[in-house]
Amino acid sequence: MTRLSRRTALKTGAAIGAASLAMPAIASEPAGKLTSFPLSQVRLKPSRFLTAQETNQRYLLSLEPDRLLHNFRAGAGLQPKGEVYGGWEKAGIAGHSLGHYLSAVSLMWAQTGQPEFKRRAAYIVEELAACQAANGDGYAGGTTVERGGKTVDGKVVYEEIRAGKIDTSGGLNAGWVPIYTYHKVLAGALDAHALCDDPKALAVAIGLADYLGRMFEALDTAQVQTVLRIEHGGIVESFAELHARTGQARWLDLARRVQHEDIVAPLAEGRDDLAGKHANTQIPKLIGEARLYETGGDARAAKAAMFFWETVVDDHSYVIGGNSEFEHFGPPRKLSTRLGQQTCECCNSYNMLKLTRHLYAWSGEARYFDLYERAHLNHILSQQDPDTGMFTYFSPLASGYARGHSTPTDSFWCCVGTGMENYSKLGDSIFWRDGDGVRVNLYYPSTLDWTEKGLKLEIDTDFPYDDQVSLTVTKARSATTVSLRIPGWCAKPSVKVNGRVRATTPKNGYVALTLRAGDEVTLTLPMSLRTEAMPDDPDLIAFLSGPLVLAADLGPAEQPWDSFDPVVIDAAGAPPLVPVAGPQRFTLAEHGRPQGLQLRPYFEQHHNRTAVYFRRLTPARWASVEPALVAEAKARADIRDRTVDIIRFGEQQPEVDHNLKASAGTQDTGNLTVRSRILNKGSIAFEMATAPGPLTLQVTYDGSARNKDFRVLVEGQEVAHETLAGERTATLNVKTYALPQALTDGRSKVTVRFEMAANQWAAVFEARLFKQAEART
Repeated sequence: MTRLSRRTALKTGAAIGAASLAMPAIASEPAGKLTSFPLSQVRLKPSRFLTAQETNQRYLLSLEPDRLLHNFRAGAGLQPKGEVYGGWEKAGIAGHSLGHYLSAVSLMWAQTGQPEFKRRAAYIVEELAACQAANGDGYAGGTTVERGGKTVDGKVVYEEIRAGKIDTSGGLNAGWVPIYTYHKVLAGALDAHALCDDPKALAVAIGLADYLGRMFEALDTAQVQTVLRIEHGGIVESFAELHARTGQARWLDLARRVQHEDIVAPLAEGRDDLAGKHANTQIPKLIGEARLYETGGDARAAKAAMFFWETVVDDHSYVIGGNSEFEHFGPPRKLSTRLGQQTCECCNSYNMLKLTRHLYAWSGEARYFDLYERAHLNHILSQQDPDTGMFTYFSPLASGYARGHSTPTDSFWCCVGTGMENYSKLGDSIFWRDGDGVRVNLYYPSTLDWTEKGLKLEIDTDFPYDDQVSLTVTKARSATTVSLRIPGWCAKPSVKVNGRVRATTPKNGYVALTLRAGDEVTLTLPMSLRTEAMPDDPDLIAFLSGPLVLAADLGPAEQPWDSFDPVVIDAAGAPPLVPVAGPQRFTLAEHGRPQGLQLRPYFEQHHNRTAVYFRRLTPARWASVEPALVAEAKARADIRDRTVDIIRFGEQQPEVDHNLKASAGTQDTGNLTVRSRILNKGSIAFEMATAPGPLTLQVTYDGSARNKDFRVLVEGQEVAHETLAGERTATLNVKTYALPQALTDGRSKVTVRFEMAANQWAAVFEARLFKQAEART
């Protein structure tokens, strides 16, 4: 069994030297020389990929565009035609789902050719145009915001900003990422134009961009940069895309104007300042930089995009190809202490794969698709519940956790939106055009119909469960070069054409074949087993078979995992996995603890608790730590079972969910997670769910903070006057406060408040409300 680092596997390939470690040189021409074939020319064949696509089709058709359009019509003074959906669609971010949905149905039309999806896209475009006409200025939006204790149309935020009133202390003028949401709608209109050939969609997109552009044009440079502190999606990409489609210089000027310098400048200089930053806020900015390079030739933008990709892939990504814990980047190459229930937000991989496509188009380096394949198979394909079509938000990589999924009508998280898109374009990166030739980058059962060239290719395979891929030229007017990607993980590929063995020494990661009508190619990609260690801990390892990350099956999601994190007993070298019955099924046999662990692909374990990373121990070390691990697991299970509610500070979604209000505070980066730091007689208040019986509030503070002065109140009653007295430590300081039962009885939730004395601060990581332990006699 081979031991490889991810850096080695992705950048050099396993034993075949597929790619250079150097970043690709910036192309002399802005436009990439490689392009993926349009979705309309690619069809999926019967397989797990087609099944996933069809599951998503059913979900898309179950949604009602009029319900997604509710706020748009209401804000424009028009009568809504459907009730608003629940979840985020009832919150200030409402409207983002419509943008994603418009993109998804446009993609699905291109991918399947089913007319209903095109009809729905056209209907939404018409409705957006009606809202723009009613507003009279190009605006159409679904966001809302509170003003004077009332919920009003979010357009007020843009008008305030245009007038120079900008407040980023709690969202953007108290709005929940309004420009982010606006971008989703703009991107949806652009997709409808490109994929459905709808000229009205371009007119809608121009109207949307014009309204937002006039807001930015009314601000000076400092004001623009202040606005950009708040998550704003891929607005640079959309402005650059409009320049490409219209040729109008204004859109290129706007794309350059809304580059977020705090992020772009360090990256362009080759500096990684990502620690502590919200991950998915940043990735779309760099997609925008890539598009800006393609449309405007901005070399700095290309440098920033390439360095960001290298940095995230090499220094911030987990074995499944995803990144972030609690939605944030941490210190580079420090991942072993950042394994939790909320690793790998799915939106991040959606956007990283978009960025990967841009960079691959510039250089054609196969290593980009080593990353694409890994993240697509192990992360993107893990997102959808195959039974219901619902989507995950996070992919938990800590041992003993299971994925959670959205509901059909009461979630509408960001990852629901990107999930709808992910499963509407499963065929978009299989085949790429390379001049007059074809590159095959993913081995998914599919058909390419290159109508202009009179070429038709078919892929048949059970990859990644089988290592054999069949490619047939079913139609061709003339000989064509077809280049097959040899994955970096494959050391000994073999190729046969019409049954005859061909040379398989890859050049730049590809084997190029000259094929004619009727030729049949058999590509064999043997999948060796290997381990991959954490970059900061060589004894915390994951197992892979070919492109697949393997995970231990720890039982059904509804059954808690009460044991310790699984470990591997390794007396001499890398421990072997033993194959068992079934494709990509293995066991650790006597090498695993607990014994009898079964491993299979992570992505397919939709309803199971899993273990992805394993601590590697010698027999002697295992004997010494076993008692402590067992005791720790028991204590962890006890506090988990008694927990009623928990909030982690400094994370956008938990703070929104708990209705957190801060009079003063900043976010900062600690050694373990992102924290909220309260400053200068500041205060924060948040809501927590309760349960019958006596409860305890547990608060986790920064261990380095001592001799402070603040009050902890519940429902307005002081439960602690905290000083954090004692010696400073480099670890966390956990305090517990038993609550009077009268404060919680009869309430479904309580308001917790921290009030700081003048010129005092304290860093708070987490608050947890749990049931007090039953007395034992």
